[in-house]
Amino acid sequence: MIKPDFSQPVPEDLGVVHFIGIGGSGMSGIARILLGMGHRVTGSDLRDTSTVATLRELGAEITIGHDAANLGNPDTVVVTSALWPTNPEYVLAKERGIPVIHRSQALAYLTTKRDVIAVAGAHGKTTSTGMIITALLGLGEDPSFVNGGVIASLNASSASGTGNLFVLEADESDGSFLLYNTAAALITNVDADHLDHYGTEEAFEAEFARFASGARDFVAISSDDPGAVRVTRMIKDKQVLTFGRADDANFRLFDVDASGARVSFSVEHGGQIYSATLRVPGEHNAINATGALAVLVGLGFDAEKSLAQIAEFGGTDRRFQLHGQVRGVSVYDDYAHHPTESAAAIKAAKAVLGDQGRLITVFQPHLYSRTRLMAQEFADALSLSDEVIVLDIYAAREDPEPGVTGALVSDRFADKNKVHYVPEWDDVPAVAASIAKDGDFIMTMGCGDIYRMCPELLEELKK
Repeated sequence: MIKPDFSQPVPEDLGVVHFIGIGGSGMSGIARILLGMGHRVTGSDLRDTSTVATLRELGAEITIGHDAANLGNPDTVVVTSALWPTNPEYVLAKERGIPVIHRSQALAYLTTKRDVIAVAGAHGKTTSTGMIITALLGLGEDPSFVNGGVIASLNASSASGTGNLFVLEADESDGSFLLYNTAAALITNVDADHLDHYGTEEAFEAEFARFASGARDFVAISSDDPGAVRVTRMIKDKQVLTFGRADDANFRLFDVDASGARVSFSVEHGGQIYSATLRVPGEHNAINATGALAVLVGLGFDAEKSLAQIAEFGGTDRRFQLHGQVRGVSVYDDYAHHPTESAAAIKAAKAVLGDQGRLITVFQPHLYSRTRLMAQEFADALSLSDEVIVLDIYAAREDPEPGVTGALVSDRFADKNKVHYVPEWDDVPAVAASIAKDGDFIMTMGCGDIYRMCPELLEELKK
């Protein structure tokens, strides 16, 4: 992968903008806003997805595949950290001296003269961001926003609003979340991740402390996550709003009922108690909602009205997303790619499933480094499923590591009878379909391209 060069000046006028990897969740949102501002947008991506089709409908000129000929004559090129330095469009842009900026720099450019609400954390960013956006719209605001996933009720991951607020999902994976002129920060948790970039857990937490300290007005942060608690101790001279189950949390979460398809809970704040039932399942979403509430109250909105609007949030793509049902078997997909996320997603799925069937999780590990460092944690989390199929690793931005495969996870299961290591993609649908019975859920899991298997699973179930 390329190392972002944040020292590259951002042009005062981006002009014609070319996106290398335009179909990505973050990139597509920025491209959508630039199109709305009247910029000519070109781009390339490896696959012709629904996101690419939507951008084309909005006027973007997009080529499938990466080739130097795709570059054209743009004024600015936007890239992500996942890009390989040998990408022919990137190489040609550098050779020609065209300004090449990281997507976070382009996003920071869009937020100029707006009050930025930046949401960061190892997990829960996309959902928490979506909750804040949904609530603001319900409260009569018209914020601009760029989220890491499509908000189901809006069928969009970004929009340019007329209001002064700009809500964004801030990516901590490469330190780019420090680029924004943040007014209010939300830190969902600081669970160690991206150690391929940071090196140590201490460095990872120190960067979150910098992010929190850079917020102009306040920071809302988990009272329960151990990493977040350590980060809170590092924050100086800043208004801090804590949320979670801790007795001394400013927004104290209690009475959580996550036993069904919706999660109910109560929050105590300022001596008052507020209750809600979300349209999405899982205890983790009650926690996300409490963090979103802390942000909205910190911005000056009424707590009761804010929580009522948060409860209207209907989810985002790739978060326990139903793709279809065949012969009584429901096929879902979830973006979880860290042990903590995987455990939360599995618990939520099993709560919805109840005792009507079993959960079969089809897991695609993401990154060699993460798999090597967290193999046991993944095995422990995935063991919460009734049956697990483990694929080989989606490499993304890393070169292969000798001896690091999906077997590193499957070999660590305490109960070997519930795990199946199936390294070849084409073999997985038949294995999953042979296991599944009426009433079961099959859930693909990972942040690579595992979601593309859902149609194949449904087709195999028909057989």
